Amino acid sequence: MDGFSGVALTLLKVVYTMAVREKPMTDRADPALNQVQSGGLLGRVARALGPGLVTGAADDDPSGIATYSQVGAQFGYQLSWIMLFSYPLMAVTQAIAARIGLVTGRGIAQNLRRHYPRWLLRVVVLLLLVANVANLGADLGAMGSAVQLLAGGPALVYTIMLAGLCVLLEVFMSYATYASVLKWLTLTLFSYVVVVFAVDVPWGAALKATFVPEIVFNSQHAMAVVAVLGTTISPYLFFWQAAQEVEEQVRRATLPLYVMPSEAGLEMKRMSVDTWVGMGISNLISLFIIIATAATLHAHGITEIQTSSQAAEALRPIAGPLTFFIFALGIIGTGLLAVPVLAGSAAYAVCETFDWVEGLDHKVKDARAFYGVIALATFVGLCLNFVGIDPIKALYWSAVLNGGFGGAHHGVDAADRGQ
Repeated sequence: MDGFSGVALTLLKVVYTMAVREKPMTDRADPALNQVQSGGLLGRVARALGPGLVTGAADDDPSGIATYSQVGAQFGYQLSWIMLFSYPLMAVTQAIAARIGLVTGRGIAQNLRRHYPRWLLRVVVLLLLVANVANLGADLGAMGSAVQLLAGGPALVYTIMLAGLCVLLEVFMSYATYASVLKWLTLTLFSYVVVVFAVDVPWGAALKATFVPEIVFNSQHAMAVVAVLGTTISPYLFFWQAAQEVEEQVRRATLPLYVMPSEAGLEMKRMSVDTWVGMGISNLISLFIIIATAATLHAHGITEIQTSSQAAEALRPIAGPLTFFIFALGIIGTGLLAVPVLAGSAAYAVCETFDWVEGLDHKVKDARAFYGVIALATFVGLCLNFVGIDPIKALYWSAVLNGGFGGAHHGVDAADRGQ
């Protein structure tokens, strides 16, 4: 986990503590919530899934796939345990972000704006924007390369088309429909389950490495662990899930929980199911990617992977054309899910910072700045693929920049203790 993630975690804790001090005003029942408890177990779980499921799935974006592929190729099954270890960390962190949205009816940046100096808020949002734009560039480039692997032709043209498609869907599709589209796109993650069972995996060794950690103390293993944790627990996911919980309240015409505390128990239960299931699926898919690349690339001496499309191409001669096809198709599907989340979280953060109208439930004419940030962030990320800047290296340096901000979390802790 990079320094920015550490700061964001600390800010989440402090903002949540401040938020729950809001005085309750009145109660209003939400009939829609009762649907969560009706029907059978599977039906209740399916109805509870939403922001947490989409957020978890978006974490397995093409850049994340590249990280997990590199870990599997370089270390084999040795670091599989990280995904089991990071699961509760990721779920609890996202639950904090979701609770902030549910309790206050405001996003992360709005709460920071109320409780912290403006300069701190703007620095945090600026770092988020740098990381998101670099991530957008890397994801869009990986998606274009994946289409090129499958269909031939110029990768940059495909990259432009996919960027345009993502922006058009996010800007012009209604929130209810778009939320449903994102939810269905999470099914693309299961392409990596198919990949695992399509290759020859020594399950004894894989499961042992997952449940019985072998800790090695050297710089290579340490960097790999930090890379995985930094990929798994990402600040843009905090902003996105908190904002989506608020969007869901608007869609259902309900009030924040500080206004209607009688509904807190049921809403928190729904959010917990949604978040723990969503993060569980995310980490399970990440584990399968590590296992698949360990069983194929590492087993055949391929230990260096820079992008997810390189991983797909390397699989072709080893695991066969079907595995290659499924892996590449998964890159495109996960990218279509992750790009709107990256651009959307940037838009929420910027608009909440300046108190502009924000939200996917608004029409373009009512939230021009919000949709403008979505389009601009996607466009700048797209441009990274044309101006000679390697998006993968940009991701690395954005992490270094975020890490330079890491020492500030001690000051935030001290401020929290002084409250």
